[in-house]
Amino acid sequence: MTAPVVDTSPKVSDEIRKTTCYMCACRCGINVHLKDGKVAYIEGNRDHPVNKGVLCAKGSSGIMQVNAPSRLRAPLKRTGPRGSGEFEEISWDEALELATSWLEPVRKSAPEKLAFFTGRDQSQSFTSFWAQNFGTPNYAAHGGFCSVNMATAGIYTMGGAFWEFGQPDWDHTKLFMIFGVAEDHDSNPIKMGLGKLKARGGKVIGVNPIRSGYNAIADEWVGITPGTDGLFIASLIHVLLKAGKVDLSYLAQFTNASCLVNATPGSSDEGLLIRNDDGKPLVIDRTSGTLQPFDKQGVKPDLAAQVDMDGVTHKTVFQHLADRFLSDEHSPEAVSEQCGVRPGRIRAIAAELARVAFDEAFELDQPWTDFRGTRHEKMLGRPVSFHAMRGISAHSNGFQTCRALHVLQILLGTVEVPGGFRFKPPYPKPVEAHPTPHCHSKPDCPLDGPHLGFVRSPADLALKEDGTPARIDKAFTWENPLSAHGLMHMVISNAHAGDPYKIDTLFLYMANMAWNSSMNTRGVMDMLTDKDENGDYVIPRIIYSDAYSSEMVAYADLILPDTTYLERHDCISLLDRPICEADAAADAIRWPVIEPDRDVRGFQSVLVDLGSRLKLPGFVDDNGVALYEDYADYMVNHQRRPGIGPLAGFRGNGTQTGRGDVNPDQLQRYIDNGSFFVEHVPEEASYYKPWNAAYQDWAVGLGFYDAPQPYLFQLYAEPLRRFQLAAEGHGDRQPPDHLRQQIKDYLDPLPVWYPPIEDGAVDTEAYPVHALTQRPMAMYHSWGSQNAWLRQIHGRNPLYVPTKIWQENGFKDGDWARLTSVHGEITVPVAHMAGLNENTVWTWNAIGKRKGAWALDDDAPEATSGFLLNHLIHELLPPKGDGLRWSNSDPVTGQAAWFDLRVRIEKATAPAESQPAFGPLKSPVGKGPATVQQKVTS
Repeated sequence: MTAPVVDTSPKVSDEIRKTTCYMCACRCGINVHLKDGKVAYIEGNRDHPVNKGVLCAKGSSGIMQVNAPSRLRAPLKRTGPRGSGEFEEISWDEALELATSWLEPVRKSAPEKLAFFTGRDQSQSFTSFWAQNFGTPNYAAHGGFCSVNMATAGIYTMGGAFWEFGQPDWDHTKLFMIFGVAEDHDSNPIKMGLGKLKARGGKVIGVNPIRSGYNAIADEWVGITPGTDGLFIASLIHVLLKAGKVDLSYLAQFTNASCLVNATPGSSDEGLLIRNDDGKPLVIDRTSGTLQPFDKQGVKPDLAAQVDMDGVTHKTVFQHLADRFLSDEHSPEAVSEQCGVRPGRIRAIAAELARVAFDEAFELDQPWTDFRGTRHEKMLGRPVSFHAMRGISAHSNGFQTCRALHVLQILLGTVEVPGGFRFKPPYPKPVEAHPTPHCHSKPDCPLDGPHLGFVRSPADLALKEDGTPARIDKAFTWENPLSAHGLMHMVISNAHAGDPYKIDTLFLYMANMAWNSSMNTRGVMDMLTDKDENGDYVIPRIIYSDAYSSEMVAYADLILPDTTYLERHDCISLLDRPICEADAAADAIRWPVIEPDRDVRGFQSVLVDLGSRLKLPGFVDDNGVALYEDYADYMVNHQRRPGIGPLAGFRGNGTQTGRGDVNPDQLQRYIDNGSFFVEHVPEEASYYKPWNAAYQDWAVGLGFYDAPQPYLFQLYAEPLRRFQLAAEGHGDRQPPDHLRQQIKDYLDPLPVWYPPIEDGAVDTEAYPVHALTQRPMAMYHSWGSQNAWLRQIHGRNPLYVPTKIWQENGFKDGDWARLTSVHGEITVPVAHMAGLNENTVWTWNAIGKRKGAWALDDDAPEATSGFLLNHLIHELLPPKGDGLRWSNSDPVTGQAAWFDLRVRIEKATAPAESQPAFGPLKSPVGKGPATVQQKVTS
């Protein structure tokens, strides 16, 4: 018998092109294998600083994004009513001429009537530059309904946060505690880090109502009640303070714990820090007993100081913080019932944090010099690290909860030390290193500065002369003063209501606002199609760009089809959302490793074209001649300031880093280097970044800032106190009376916990169950959930129900439930899950699809049994009876409070499909084949 001949080493590809993944926020390095010019498969790039060759299901399935039947094929102009999906294909010349004809009159007369908002596009430094030069104040991106609480709380507290800002010191940490972490963001670095941690015998504590993903492999899981994380953290702080288990030396040297605060009630400066004539906070030097600037060489700040000056008493921040958290209201016994965590367990977790931080402290033999000129012979390590994500951020108390977590880290002395949480360059940056928001627009002029930023006081709010909001989303107003990422979830409802004013054109990129990216999804679809008394659409024009036939496509008037990520240039810039690691600064590019087979263009290049057609400053020279041919040209030749461009690597003659002249061969140098650039942090600068003189000098050399900017971590956030003072009647700029109490209660300079605001707006006995969503590890945003490979992992999304509720309702496998909120109801399939908070139900996010979208069949499981919780959520809270409708968001930042949702659940007769059901959209790309396949031959 002849044995079969098996080719054990088949030819996989005839070329490998290295670029950057787009399938989540990791932005890993990938090797794209090509055969006959087609993508054969994708693997991780082992040389890349982010993933070091590791690639997840999302990254590997990028090939199916390129082959997706849902890809748009050409520019489209609406021919039927909005929402019908009826379009005609047009040429790019006609599409761009039409867009220009709509946008040019707006810019010349009232640029604020353009609302330009982008989704998870990963190029916000460029899109914001375009919007600023157009002159509209109405620009923001995805963060306002995703992560702004975490990011903003981190910036105001310590100059950075989780996600792109930093990571645990995976090589040294021994105890890793995570809060509200799903698996779709940063998954490869976290998985790699968890592998290192577990191999060393380290411990993971997961705090999350849902035990999935990382929480499923945690050594200890805390199934907390949603929205109470801040109360739980406050109790941990209470226990640590009572036990004296805080790092007093770290607090005195590196935080504002020693800074003196006016503690005299009624003073117009009550709650503000004492500063010298240079604006520097003052401390009492323990050696001399005198007031000194915090950064004076040789000063040793006193944590327990108290000073009486001109009849005014000043106490240190640390004393104020101790008074707050030592209160009995924060004891484990006081918070246990609300949190759903036993008092003994709270104490045990606090004891474990203290034991590892202090009893297992260690030193690295690495000298360094701090910003006061003091030389340290060693670096002290505290091997406790934290990570948190949207689970604690997407609540109406999320800002203060995130602040509390950052303060907990700082009290233990575990930020920017060996074994703790480490910042990724170009972070950390103090609030003062960031711009303030700008909103003053004039016809035919650029905006007066960047749209987004960090306010320091009421003077920085985005208000018109009459005190009304300058932005359509009402960002940076008294309603939500610190809204650093804007409020994308409020744009359509405000524009529809004409509050604060009407707009002419809504311009969206990769923002699926007609489906999973909106609260009140049915209402938003109605707003997009609503007409006024004259029969005209209330929102007159909608331009949309996407690579795929999403639900939003049907509601636009003009479609500008984007490429997929393997068919265009992109810039992962240090000016934007960097891919750095704690030990290195890094940036990267994408480039067209394949050419599109459709009449599509990269959206960023389309914006370059529109910028030149509209004669926008920054896009044309003084003679009106275009400055850039396309986005690739912009990436190389644009300079944000002299010597600083979108890309930090290979500048000048190809050897300059960070700062340097334009290098015409820069993109090729990136391609030759695997499409990334990396510059490692010097050993002496590897820890203590905010205070380390070597790091500060290195950062200046790379252009992160122009001069060293050492600063103190802000346990006490003075900008918030300035808003409280205004609400108390001090200062020239005053809030409206109906917002004074809200500002006093929620903009506290020390972390404070309050129940989720929806809890006070609904009858919690009638709606006793919490309802949440999470993204699975195999999905990211909605474009991943139409991927032919990934759909085989998550093609359905049942409502997961805990044992108690499952048994109370007599549920069995295959049953359906009716879920009702104060805003609406849905009927959906259920499944039992034991690892779940007993009063919480949840489902995977963005799996459910509308019929006709994404080129899926009408009977696809995503369109029949798949569903969204969004139908139960509203952008406004229920009426309080005060004549006002309050935003369903955090009152500090305006972040959408997705996870405050309260529902009741009951068994229901199984319908033919999930409810509510909507009629199918007419697809501009038709339906996909029954089988998506590709055979690449040699």
